Amino acid sequence: MFGLDLSFFNWDIISKFVIKGFLFSIQLTIVATIGGIIFGTLLALMRLSGKKILVVPATIYVNGMRSVPLVMVILWFFLLVPAGFYALIPGGSNYRAEISAVITFVAFEAAYFSEIMRAGIQSISRGQVNAGRALGMTYAQNMKLIVLPQAFRNMVPILLTQTIILFQDTSLVYAIGAYDLLKGFSTAGKIYGRTEEAYLLAAVVYFVMCFGLSYMVKRLQNKIAIIR
Repeated sequence: MFGLDLSFFNWDIISKFVIKGFLFSIQLTIVATIGGIIFGTLLALMRLSGKKILVVPATIYVNGMRSVPLVMVILWFFLLVPAGFYALIPGGSNYRAEISAVITFVAFEAAYFSEIMRAGIQSISRGQVNAGRALGMTYAQNMKLIVLPQAFRNMVPILLTQTIILFQDTSLVYAIGAYDLLKGFSTAGKIYGRTEEAYLLAAVVYFVMCFGLSYMVKRLQNKIAIIR
């Protein structure tokens, strides 16, 4: 169909080109998710603190990041950060694109996870917060022991959905030459003269993975709804 020949795609191609990119895409997704949730939670707490000195910078950061396309942030960081920065990291000069991608994704995703966590925190009944205060808990203890555990539980399906979107977005690091899943397919396609087939197969892999994960998240969301 359309002159496509998918016979070139075999285990030899997968082991030489695709697996390396796939592993980096997974690693980038995991690191960006963990880092994004950690920094996003801190940003959410800053915005909910009621203290102007914390609210203003956190709001500017979140709204600023959410107003700029991710690919632009990736390019800005990669092109504007001096090479000396990467030299400070052992072996960093050889993996400039990959290191840049990790830092950019954590910084960018923190803004989105921040809004998710802020909504989760605000969804907790004020009665529970007041009960914690009545027991003599400080603000930090209240957040750690009462609010955040419930907020995380409530937000699990949304956090997982954002992680799936994050995995899809990892393909954007192709713009700076990082060796991700898409780069692996692209490299194999160029070497074997099967560029169209390589991109088609890459799309199929992304679709299967993301569709399957989305289905699992939907099942989890239904179970959580039943428990409630």
